Amino acid sequence: MRNRVTKAIFPVAGLGTRFIPATKSVPKEIMTLVDRPLVQYAIDEARAAGIKEFIFVTSRGKGALEDYFDNAPQLEQE
Repeated sequence: MRNRVTKAIFPVAGLGTRFIPATKSVPKEIMTLVDRPLVQYAIDEARAAGIKEFIFVTSRGKGALEDYFDNAPQLEQE
């Protein structure tokens, strides 16, 4: 029997210095590409591959990433 990979680790602790000046106001993983943040593309691909658990390695000041994934029931449609 084969063990399936079900966890993905996303190292998102960098400062995004290669994307300056864009990353002076927005962390690189939250930067929007077309219609959603970059990190969402990675998550969608991982989900499609069968990943069930996501681990984000962050550094201080990465509140935007936490805010992005925070539940906002007032924004949910019924």
